[in-house]
Amino acid sequence: MKFPGLFVLLIFLGSIVYSQEGFPRTYVAFRTVDSIKIDGIANEKSWSKVPFTSDFIDIEGEEIPPFRTNVKMLWDEEYLYFYAEMEEPHVWAHLKQRDTVIFYNNDFEIFIDPDGDTFNYMEFEMNALNTVWDLLLTKPYREGGAVIDTWNISGIRTAVHITGSLNDSSDVDQGWSAEIAMPWKVLEENNLSGKTHQENYWKINFSRVNWQFEVSEGKYSRKKTSEGQYLPEYNWVWSPQYVVNMHEPERWGYVYFRDEPAGEVFTFQLPEAESKKRFLYKMYRSQKQYRSIHGQWASELTKLELSEAIILSGYEIKLETHSAGWNILIIDPSSPVRYGIRENGLIFTY
Repeated sequence: MKFPGLFVLLIFLGSIVYSQEGFPRTYVAFRTVDSIKIDGIANEKSWSKVPFTSDFIDIEGEEIPPFRTNVKMLWDEEYLYFYAEMEEPHVWAHLKQRDTVIFYNNDFEIFIDPDGDTFNYMEFEMNALNTVWDLLLTKPYREGGAVIDTWNISGIRTAVHITGSLNDSSDVDQGWSAEIAMPWKVLEENNLSGKTHQENYWKINFSRVNWQFEVSEGKYSRKKTSEGQYLPEYNWVWSPQYVVNMHEPERWGYVYFRDEPAGEVFTFQLPEAESKKRFLYKMYRSQKQYRSIHGQWASELTKLELSEAIILSGYEIKLETHSAGWNILIIDPSSPVRYGIRENGLIFTY
């Protein structure tokens, strides 16, 4: 393909530093040491040997939610396991049909992108009735991706445990927990990296949707304004998105699958490649913003928010424009692997 426009910028200003967003959160998932019974109660030895994630935070990364949410992860040869605990003084749900829009109830959600390219990722939701919704997205909504609603995680096992009572407005509950086993044979189908999960990391994030409610004749429902509009939901997440949008997979957290038994200790250090990818996604978002304002893509890097985005050390940054869009490339003299991003948000190596 011919590139009629080529803009090159050299930056020599120290190590990589982010000025606007914190780095995504990380978690190390170890192997199980015993059999996991999916009953919503994490009373197995394996669960006792691994830590919870840090507390969930509001999706924009600023406010602390009034109710705590934490998750644990484990894995074995057949399944990837999740256990979530959610404080909730009023546990309620009414949606009972699989693959309905579960986030119209309070829910717990899992987002998984095995190869970390933001394409072909999975979304899973469940409510306190143990009703689930699983779907596959070919691309984020920002790129007009298709939603494969009929896609299912075949063989998934789920359970809910309620500490209190369900749909009883006369008392105060402690909360509810969710336990999930997702088969690797399904999850790996969307892993196009050529690397298995073992000793590798995936992009994963969790969300908890929580609604303000009202009670009528003893029944819970989402609260409405005086004009009859539903009040907006709260979105509490593990790794902050910094926007009210879970469908920006590049901002999800990192889960590293350690091939050691639960109870071991390991600190996961992300490779430099992930900083490069985050820089490229910053440029991608800056290009999208520029086009929304000016009606066309920026043809020069200096027109983008490069100075505010990141400081790179000794890297050459290239912007190639062509008839179908553009590529932004990072050339690191110390690495044989080069990374780029296209106008559709897809990361590639060359």
